[in-house]
Amino acid sequence: MLVKRFGVTKADIRFETPLRKLKMDSLALEELRVLIENQLNIDLDEVALTSRDTVGALVAAVDGKVAA
Repeated sequence: MLVKRFGVTKADIRFETPLRKLKMDSLALEELRVLIENQLNIDLDEVALTSRDTVGALVAAVDGKVAA
């Protein structure tokens, strides 16, 4: 989704990369949250991610919801 929808290059997507370095502001993060929720049929309303969080934190949050 980051590559297709937000134009992030695959090489930039690393677990330790802060989302702000991928130009993910609060509006983009909200759009990404909705896309993930719809794609995976999960609820991320209680997940509070900011652009200071890393790609790894995003993956962990989604993984925690998918596994639940």
